[in-house]
Amino acid sequence: MKIKFERQAVKNIESLDITTKGRIKKGIDGLPDGDVKKLQGYNATYRLRVGNYRIVYSLFEDSIIIKAVLRRGSAYKK
Repeated sequence: MKIKFERQAVKNIESLDITTKGRIKKGIDGLPDGDVKKLQGYNATYRLRVGNYRIVYSLFEDSIIIKAVLRRGSAYKK
């Protein structure tokens, strides 16, 4: 599957420290496996838990689009 990043996700990842970036990259490379749950109220939108961070992404037939990488507290606010 192809993995694409939205602009907001790239900004979120760039603001992280090196250790956390490595953990996030490892989690994204393992998609769609891992601690993944479907988000309620959204179509084809999921979250991957990596420690205190949540990777919010959409799953399509041939690609995964990473929408945001946020801390747990702010990941679910609309």
